[in-house]
Amino acid sequence: MFKALQSKNFKLFFYGQSVSVIGTWLQKTAVSWMVYSVTGSVFLLGLATFLSMIPSLFLAPLAGSIIGRYDKHKTMILLQSLAMLQAGALALMIYLKIYNINFILALSLFQGIINAFDMTCRQTMMIDIVDNKEDLPNAVALNSTLNNFARIAGPALAGIILHHYGEDICFIGNFLSYIPVLISLLMMKITPHIKAVDKFKMLEDFIEGFDYVKKEAEMAKMLLMLMCSSLFVISFNTLMPVFAKDIFSGNAQTFSWFESAAGIGSILSAIYLANLKKTDNMSKIMIAASLLLGFSIIILAYSNNLTIALICMALSGVGMMAQTSSINIYIQTQSAVNMRSRSISYYLMAYQGMIPVGSLIIGYVSHIIGTRNTVAIQGIICIISVIVYVYYKKYKSTDELETCAVPYRNSNS
Repeated sequence: MFKALQSKNFKLFFYGQSVSVIGTWLQKTAVSWMVYSVTGSVFLLGLATFLSMIPSLFLAPLAGSIIGRYDKHKTMILLQSLAMLQAGALALMIYLKIYNINFILALSLFQGIINAFDMTCRQTMMIDIVDNKEDLPNAVALNSTLNNFARIAGPALAGIILHHYGEDICFIGNFLSYIPVLISLLMMKITPHIKAVDKFKMLEDFIEGFDYVKKEAEMAKMLLMLMCSSLFVISFNTLMPVFAKDIFSGNAQTFSWFESAAGIGSILSAIYLANLKKTDNMSKIMIAASLLLGFSIIILAYSNNLTIALICMALSGVGMMAQTSSINIYIQTQSAVNMRSRSISYYLMAYQGMIPVGSLIIGYVSHIIGTRNTVAIQGIICIISVIVYVYYKKYKSTDELETCAVPYRNSNS
């Protein structure tokens, strides 16, 4: 399971991120709870999530083009430094008891802009920090395991801190968590990137990347599936403060249980993916995971028992993690070398870019038809999307095999 850690650079990256991502979840949990507690508005809760993620929808293709042309290592250091400044500004504001929702939303937007580039750089840098390229799928799965372990530890720790000490300690903790990741990045020794000699042309790069993804039939179908899930399904997480506070009459600790339950499911799923010896069944894993996600949140929607609701959250975490990571692993391993950054940028566009749009939609819809009904509809949409995907895959499989641009990929690998 830990074979990718034999690569020194990846080991440094992994250890540095292990602290940073916990800090990220401290801040994420604290922001969600604070916005809803201060305003009592589901719409503003959804808006905060929207602003922190929407830049990926517009900037991910641009990020893929830019990052593919410059030194990823130096770019990562710059982006992490900017993220640290954002965390510091938020920590200072809350420490001074300035609960200005406009400032909080503005900083959430700034964080989203940084993340649009940071996540693309983080994913494309994997190939440079793993010595044995056969360990790349394992590195992707280990990174996902780390992120989902943080999803357990971060909200659980945030719940304790919020209850006993207040939001400002969560934000200060996130600010300090960037110190080890910057140290680990500075300790890495990566072969200097050769700068691109051709001029950066955003439109041409965008068209070339889009054309490549479109020709790669299986990749295109997976991305469409992910886009549907991100837009209409995964955003159900935005409503968890409502479940915790209103439906189950809980507090910040209860909210952290929901986040941690999803994290437990996600880390179990990530461990399974990290132990895979072959990566040629990603499509089947994605289908099974999507069905599990859909059924689990339907049951969650109408559950009146907190234990059952938390079990459903854990199962949804299994499904959500396996769905997104199976697509990520497929793209990482199957993309042409010169197209990897742009392929990953489309993955982030379909994943991170669509979730905020979905968050706004469900914030509005839940206000009209109720939180429970909204989440149930999301589960139904998830199951229907799987049925459509499977039907399309079988019905079009012969034609797509004929049009798939295999020679294009092989010529650049």
